[in-house]
Amino acid sequence: MERKSYWYQQYTWQELKALVPEQPVVVQPIGSVEDHGHHLPLDTDNFLIQSICEEAARRADGEILLLPPIPYGFETHHMDFPGTIDIRMEHLLNFVLDVTKSVAHHGFKRILIADGHGSNMPILELVARRTILETDSLCGAFIWPSLAADTIQEVRESERGGIAHAGELETSVYLHLDPDRVQMDKAVKEIGLPPSNFIFLDLMASSPVLFMDIWTRFSKTGVVGDPKLATAEKGRVIFEAVVEAFLRLVREFKNRPDGQRVDHH
Repeated sequence: MERKSYWYQQYTWQELKALVPEQPVVVQPIGSVEDHGHHLPLDTDNFLIQSICEEAARRADGEILLLPPIPYGFETHHMDFPGTIDIRMEHLLNFVLDVTKSVAHHGFKRILIADGHGSNMPILELVARRTILETDSLCGAFIWPSLAADTIQEVRESERGGIAHAGELETSVYLHLDPDRVQMDKAVKEIGLPPSNFIFLDLMASSPVLFMDIWTRFSKTGVVGDPKLATAEKGRVIFEAVVEAFLRLVREFKNRPDGQRVDHH
């Protein structure tokens, strides 16, 4: 098997130590195993974030060092759907924090957590904050659609709620990457939350009130969105926009000044 220079785990410890002076941005992909309607596999979040991270790392010319993916996320609210794997929030926080602190301990100063599952984000934000507070490294966390919000809004056709979970967005990118595993004949539109100006789900529009109910209370299929509007061409445009934005983020973050802390006591 061909060795890929961007994979953290393919180096020996001596080789990895020799990379520290170059200070690549260390990226931790994390996803989930959960329901994605009747048309998408349980691996959707993992497959999409891993594909994005690996393509960005391939193009980054040594500026990204990619950690092994963390395949499980916080899923308690999805557990009514068979197949879902749930990691409790405090366990997930401590696990990912142990990873980032290990990376920081070895001398890497810039760490990004690349997320493929929305409900991981509040936990990962705390991981990033604690990494900064408890190490000498800087750490940030993001969910991939946020990197290309303008492009996604340009190509989307669905109403608010159409891009939330297993809808137009994820289905389009999956169709671009691996159409044979998408069962479009089973795709259904479902936006089942009660109408509200304050509580809604859409990856491109933040609800003013943070609220996450148990999923089967508002979704029969596991979908919140409109996958019937998905196309592989939309997925191609979005994927390219996300990867290119990811590369810009990495290059900016790599060169971000540390700043000088001042204790005014």
